[in-house]
Amino acid sequence: MSSTSSHQSVQAEGLPKPVGPYSPGMIFDRLVFVSGQGAIDPATGRLAGLDVETQTEQVFRNMRAILEAAGTDLSHVLRCGVFLVDMRDFAAMNEVYARVFGDHRPARTTVAVASLPHAGLRVEIDAVAYLPGA
Repeated sequence: MSSTSSHQSVQAEGLPKPVGPYSPGMIFDRLVFVSGQGAIDPATGRLAGLDVETQTEQVFRNMRAILEAAGTDLSHVLRCGVFLVDMRDFAAMNEVYARVFGDHRPARTTVAVASLPHAGLRVEIDAVAYLPGA
């Protein structure tokens, strides 16, 4: 990943192309901004499950791929934004979230939204991470 400017787009192998005019991730200096990830399984192009647990697991698989393509990983996430269609899914999402991050505790905001841009999607998560090293 080389660029003459101080920012560059991140594309992860095997993930679907964005459905709109945005990048899956952007690097600026040592920060990595990951666009909101839904639960689309790149292998099938379909929604990964109907329950929030399965969807949250897929969200993090997609996020992990973008972070790795940028040169970082989930242990370097500083902040997440969580968007839930139904706040009754909070505890189930939170269980997966806690398992994925372990003892690492990024700052987080969780909000309820009226809908998300794919029928059946229950959760979307975005993130800000940093690139380790100098």
